[in-house]
Amino acid sequence: MVFFISWLLSLWRKWFRRGITDEQNSSSNLFISFKTIQTATNGFSDQNLLGQGGFGPVYKGVLADGGQIAVKKLSLSSRQGVLEFTNEVSILLKVQHRNLVSLLGCCVEGDDKMLIYELLPNRSLDLILFDKKKSFTLHWSKRLEIITGIVKGLLYLHEESPVKIIHRDIKASNILLDGNMNPKISDFGMARLFEDDDTHVNTFRISGTYGYMAPEYATKGYMSAKTDVFSFGIMVLEILSGRKNLDRLLDDDLYDLLGYTWKVYQQGKMFDIMDTSLADWDAGEAALCIQIGLLCCQEIIADRPDMLTVHIMLSSESFTLPKLGRPGTRGRSYPRQSEINDASDGNNCTTSSSSQTTRQPTSGTVSSGEDCTRASITISLTGR
Repeated sequence: MVFFISWLLSLWRKWFRRGITDEQNSSSNLFISFKTIQTATNGFSDQNLLGQGGFGPVYKGVLADGGQIAVKKLSLSSRQGVLEFTNEVSILLKVQHRNLVSLLGCCVEGDDKMLIYELLPNRSLDLILFDKKKSFTLHWSKRLEIITGIVKGLLYLHEESPVKIIHRDIKASNILLDGNMNPKISDFGMARLFEDDDTHVNTFRISGTYGYMAPEYATKGYMSAKTDVFSFGIMVLEILSGRKNLDRLLDDDLYDLLGYTWKVYQQGKMFDIMDTSLADWDAGEAALCIQIGLLCCQEIIADRPDMLTVHIMLSSESFTLPKLGRPGTRGRSYPRQSEINDASDGNNCTTSSSSQTTRQPTSGTVSSGEDCTRASITISLTGR
């Protein structure tokens, strides 16, 4: 524990000396006492529980000065959570952008480890987008603004931040919305730092969420900035359609949003994917976004645009889009409900493995009753 606190302090000193937030944080401290957090969350009461995060419960709280906070509390039983906790602290102390969540502080006392953020009142994008009673509030111009904001956040992580960062778990539930519905990328527990000259790495440890993971990453552990680009493309299609990218309850033709979008695009009926709760939308802008989503999800990695190119596509009126290639679908899907019911164990959302690869879930096992498009997983690839 002493080593852990010393490590956090050294990170804080290095970050503060860089002067990134001298004015904003001159009177603040990275460490917040357990008593302060306990009081702010009313003893971590169930009434203040916002949900279950990647490594434990998330609570809302109110500080003595009236400031509202969100508290991510590490589950004592989560070994993986400790790694994600330290990873998130180390990364968020290196970056600052209006489309990324800001870390206010942390609490490390005894077995208790918590991360404290500014509370974003509209919570996560998926809670509005996939709720037909709320999705109508996301009118067309707002959806376009959310897409653009996410692009800016990813562009910063990939090319403009002090260190190159691959998020690895871009999805609708990791996009938080502030009071003005501005998007902020959250949950950096699985993020990976890249050296300046690195373009990709190969890893045996796969972290992400089914449906959003790029095929080369899900099946072979090949990770690059294009891994995030693929996940972003999936999320663009979700924002346009107002539905989850994988939905077991739908017919086979509709189950996989990416496959369905590619099918209707080839048939010249791409607007069939548009959310029916949208009162109106701009056909030119919608067509552009659909094509960007498909471009980002192409099977051939080199054919996917980087985030700078995506930003130019969205902001330029004269950019000529390249020809679309086939989307990558291998390895990103979990079993249908019927397949789960027929399986001998029937208790998790794992993908089928190739003859060369054995998939061993190490964390994030999801029961058949849960939403696999929201739950992050970590698996190990062995036998390669």
